[in-house]
Amino acid sequence: MEQRLALVTGVSGYIGGRLVPELLAAGFRVRAMARNPRRLRDGPWYGDVEIAEADAGDADQLRAAMDGVDVAYYLIHSLGTGHRFESRDRHNALTFGTAAREAGVRRIVYLGGLYPVGEELSPHLDSRREVGEILLASGVPVAVLRAAVILGSGSASFEMLRHLTDRLPVMVTPRWLSTRIQPIAVRDVLHYLVGSADLPAEVSRGFDIGGPDILTYRGMMQRYAKVARLNRRRIVTLPLLTPSLSSHWVGLVTPVPSSIARPLVDSLVHEVICKEHDIAKYVPDPEPGLIGFDPAVELALKRVREFDVTTSWASASTPGAPSDPLPSDPDWSGGSLYVDERESVVRATPEQLWKVIEGIGGGNGWYSWRLGWWARGLLDRLFGGPGLRRGRRNPRDLSVGDPLDWWRVEEIEDLKLLRLQAEMRLPGLAWLELIVDQDAAGNTVFRQRALFHPHGLPGQLYWWAIKPFHGIIFGGMQRNIAYAAS
Repeated sequence: MEQRLALVTGVSGYIGGRLVPELLAAGFRVRAMARNPRRLRDGPWYGDVEIAEADAGDADQLRAAMDGVDVAYYLIHSLGTGHRFESRDRHNALTFGTAAREAGVRRIVYLGGLYPVGEELSPHLDSRREVGEILLASGVPVAVLRAAVILGSGSASFEMLRHLTDRLPVMVTPRWLSTRIQPIAVRDVLHYLVGSADLPAEVSRGFDIGGPDILTYRGMMQRYAKVARLNRRRIVTLPLLTPSLSSHWVGLVTPVPSSIARPLVDSLVHEVICKEHDIAKYVPDPEPGLIGFDPAVELALKRVREFDVTTSWASASTPGAPSDPLPSDPDWSGGSLYVDERESVVRATPEQLWKVIEGIGGGNGWYSWRLGWWARGLLDRLFGGPGLRRGRRNPRDLSVGDPLDWWRVEEIEDLKLLRLQAEMRLPGLAWLELIVDQDAAGNTVFRQRALFHPHGLPGQLYWWAIKPFHGIIFGGMQRNIAYAAS
């Protein structure tokens, strides 16, 4: 039989990046859809899939991406993208459903959120509910899988739980810590996603999916502490803590920025427990059964300790961050491109210099004015940016698309170039280029460029306000990286 073709959206995100290899292993041909395919090229499955460049809100691009597709996975949502995220979700879902019907797609599979019936939902959960209903009305058979907290190394929900519990032996918490939740391991989510491609054509509905354990968030924190061999946490509930205050606290204590923490916290106010397990009629539970909370946490922590976190919540672009322009673009529409450029000869081989460059950020820091970087990172988090807490995916290797503190790897050429694009809150676009070169005499040359394209007067004022500190920040970085290499 000819292999069926599966279209996977959201492939740069947490679930999409893990679903692709599962579909390949199940015998599907896979077409990975992304707005910026360059960010996929270092993925381990890149050479095994077709690539479609498309935006979920562009009907023409979607129809081209869906040509010949049997099953389309809709793994797109606007978590933390600002006050208009509901309209963006609505538009994308309507466009996707229409394009799928016109392209003759046989099934859509959507991973949404588990929610209680008859309650006033948080904006995030209500949007996930609405997207499911829009897709179900598209005229294409749809499987809507509704999940609560997903347990797995790198998921936003798990990282929030992990860092809160790891860092706070004593905590004052809001009332939502007593709300009951039915979490599910990411492996089981992937099992149901793959299996949903084979549902009968007449089945078009939603399914609740959850693991075998029902816990409060407080219980999850205590169980996590036990699995992680931490002392039992002392938790005091304070009713005055609102979801807004809680999300800002989560944004300061964990790597998850408040723009993403807020919708997660808002959703935790609701009791999210499966009301049915009908999915098992069509997709049998995995052998030897669904993974419980404790073994799911053990598996996730093992991945974290072994630096084997293949995707994370930070794999996708930070909401609101620039992603399209490049510092090499010739047309800046009459705007300015400010450059701070430095160059020095290094008493080291290109390999030694590159090893230091590729290891920058995360636990290794940025080789200059540590207090200044820390203060700027804290300020960024206060305004909803990622700050410095995202760290690195791997302490040794970098790939295109990797988050790196408040940067993202935009381009990497082994032993030659590392280009980072800023995803911090800025009145403009910013990049940092670290370049390994050689002069005519064969000496190793380290070139460093900081580039900034300001947006309006605020951008201009920002550049000139920080320019006096460039010698400390970028000059110190230039000297210290060269010294570390030598």
